[in-house]
Amino acid sequence: MPDFCDVALPVPLDRTFTYAVNGVVPSVGARVLVPFSGQRLMGVVVRIHDDRPPDGIEIKPVQQVLDDAPLLPDELMRLAAWIAQYYVAPLGEVLRSMMPLTAEVRRQFVYRIAEAGRRVLYDGAAKGSSRRSRLPAEDQNREYAVLNYLEGGTAAKASALRSATQANKALLDAMVRKKWLTREALAEERDARRTERIAVLVPDARIPKLNNNQTAILAELAAAGGRMRVTALSQSAALRELSVPASTLATLVKRSLVVIEEAPEDFHLGGLPANGRKHAHEHALNEAQMEALSSIAAAMSQGGFKPILLYGVTGSGKTAVYFAAMQRTLDAGKSALLLVPEIGLTPAMAGQMFAAFGTQVALLHSGLTPDERAEQWHRIRRGEARIVVGTRSAVFAPMVDLGLILVDEEHDSSYKQEETPRYHGRDVAVMRAKFNSAVVVLGSATPSLESWANSERGRYTRIEMLTRVMSRPLPTVELVDMRTEFRETGKEDIFSRQLVAETQATLDRGEQVIILLNRRGYSFTVLCRSCGERIECENCAIAMTYHKPVMGTDLHAHPGDRLECHYCGFRRSIPKTCPKCRSEHLYYLGAGSQQGEERLQQLFPNARIGRMDRDTVRGRGDMERLLTRLHSGEINLLVGTQMIAKGHDIHGITLVGVVGADSALGLPDFRAAERVFQLLTQVSGRAGRGDLPGRVLVQTYHPEHYAIQCAAAHDYLGFVAKELQYRRWMHYPPATVLANVIVQGQTLEQAAAWANSLGSWFAATRLDKIRVLGPAAAPIARLKRIYRFHFVLKAERRDTLGRTLRALLAYAEAQAIPRRNLILDVDAVHLM
Repeated sequence: MPDFCDVALPVPLDRTFTYAVNGVVPSVGARVLVPFSGQRLMGVVVRIHDDRPPDGIEIKPVQQVLDDAPLLPDELMRLAAWIAQYYVAPLGEVLRSMMPLTAEVRRQFVYRIAEAGRRVLYDGAAKGSSRRSRLPAEDQNREYAVLNYLEGGTAAKASALRSATQANKALLDAMVRKKWLTREALAEERDARRTERIAVLVPDARIPKLNNNQTAILAELAAAGGRMRVTALSQSAALRELSVPASTLATLVKRSLVVIEEAPEDFHLGGLPANGRKHAHEHALNEAQMEALSSIAAAMSQGGFKPILLYGVTGSGKTAVYFAAMQRTLDAGKSALLLVPEIGLTPAMAGQMFAAFGTQVALLHSGLTPDERAEQWHRIRRGEARIVVGTRSAVFAPMVDLGLILVDEEHDSSYKQEETPRYHGRDVAVMRAKFNSAVVVLGSATPSLESWANSERGRYTRIEMLTRVMSRPLPTVELVDMRTEFRETGKEDIFSRQLVAETQATLDRGEQVIILLNRRGYSFTVLCRSCGERIECENCAIAMTYHKPVMGTDLHAHPGDRLECHYCGFRRSIPKTCPKCRSEHLYYLGAGSQQGEERLQQLFPNARIGRMDRDTVRGRGDMERLLTRLHSGEINLLVGTQMIAKGHDIHGITLVGVVGADSALGLPDFRAAERVFQLLTQVSGRAGRGDLPGRVLVQTYHPEHYAIQCAAAHDYLGFVAKELQYRRWMHYPPATVLANVIVQGQTLEQAAAWANSLGSWFAATRLDKIRVLGPAAAPIARLKRIYRFHFVLKAERRDTLGRTLRALLAYAEAQAIPRRNLILDVDAVHLM
């Protein structure tokens, strides 16, 4: 029997930790609870061995084995190792992201009395509790009560201390800071299965004399066939009308007339009503779709790894091809995974999935509760769900016999994880397909330049679908020069005269309009006219956005007049004067989607207006309700951020307006032109998807820019040729490989010193064919009270880049620069 196991823990350290096997030998890929630095952490076993550590090193035992068999199969363990190596990320943090079963392990803190606390307790008792303290007498008494409660040495949870002594968390935290108490983190296994209580009539029970409330409950149960969820029973109209108390049901249980059973709670997959329209799987495929499907099916039948880039213009019917390919995968006895970039796309996709594949479908995304996510994860692992749809992290779903991976809108930056491990969901999907000898299809109307370059080099097979279904024309796109608009009107308005006129004409015809205004809030900068100071977040070096109150809504969810930071979430009230010069002349600059909605209500008082942004869509239910209203025609004018551009198929939309999207061309990012082109093309594709042709008006201050011109002409190839030329000249991906190295510290001096130290190392080290830009202040120099500097590394070869980053980490460790203060973002999508 092996004596030791190596465990990967979710800590920012690039190593594993050895523990002694304690009775039960865990499997590689199983979860264990182990002691670590005064805590009890959950980790994943990556190796079992007999290699005894050197003498003098204490090896602690594994405290608990959570899984009898490996929770992660061998192919996912290999994928985790690849991610850790490719993205230079700690293996334990990679494995934590692959097993999002936080619902099954409860993390909590316990408190113990420390020696300093004992001295305070005994000294206070000896002196008659006359110690001097700035705390109010009531809090002093609570501190003594806590110390008395813990005097025996037994650890206690915060909840127990609160019940026994009325001590709140702030008081306990203060006692920890004074070193009177120690705090330990514990992890405990819990049952994450979601159950619900079912009220069941006892058959053939002798009915005694009942009061009216009891009779009403029995009648309601009988009408439902003798079984009913307790929550549904309490909410029934008949019982609410009689104001039947909850205790009545308990009385019936005591009298043996009703029993309460526990049953698995149903999971609501979600989705949108069809409204009389066919789902994607119900459409007959046209010639281009059949050719695409044949190519995918041939790759699957040949077996082995096959990456495919599916380039199809908006409205060409890529979704129908996805569904047909998934059906072929099921017919072959294998499983299929569909990735979508954001939760906003899952309601529409989930509804169609359920219509096509029924209960074989599972859903994975961050909008699920931890218990729902655990439930879906186990359904997939048991093979009950052979079709999975989800966002970025669903790429780690533990699927059985995976045969096909589909990545919809593969160009979307939402596939890039912005915290450790900073993987790209699209590229991980390709590698997972490789480890599974599966087919992976990357679909987009505007493929990323990296994927396009891979198809040009022959690494990916390219399939093209260049016409819309039913030969519908692509929408006509017209540019509105806002410089001319200002010269002719003498004022800056959100919407041009032409957009207003054409919107009114479209609404008069009974058609629908969407307007993209890609900024949240009401105004995105508050500026002092006297001194020029802008009001910034106190945590981040970024201007705060002004939000007006949302009338008729829950003020806890939508607070009133406020300034808000969209990076850290900090909120503050509107100042009456400038914080710097005390001038009263504050100016609100820039228009967001909230101001756009208000202006549209003034311009079109009879329109049925909706708004889609992060302020109105906070959960999967919000998106479902909004899209349902849009599909049904209840909303005929929709304004929103880029959420409205992604994959929505609403046949009544004939006009799309684009406002302010070209402002992104000024961002300090080499991908700015690509993002603007993709956004314009994607939002233009929402128009004319039904029987009527579509029209797009793009308001711009840069009508001559090649990204704007190519998007207006639907010329993807022309844009790619121009953009790739610039990328080659400036040595940016896909001509090279890139990493963004961020150095961060609690103070400006600390971050600058570390950045200077790393800069000296780069200067002194002979780097083979690597260009280093920096150190420089990051575009957002302070984020969540953390100061940031960065380097941009560009290399011709990926192995060279990887070696350099590992050498950098070794130098940083030698210089005592903490690993958590270094962010290595390989294949960075944003350089912020």
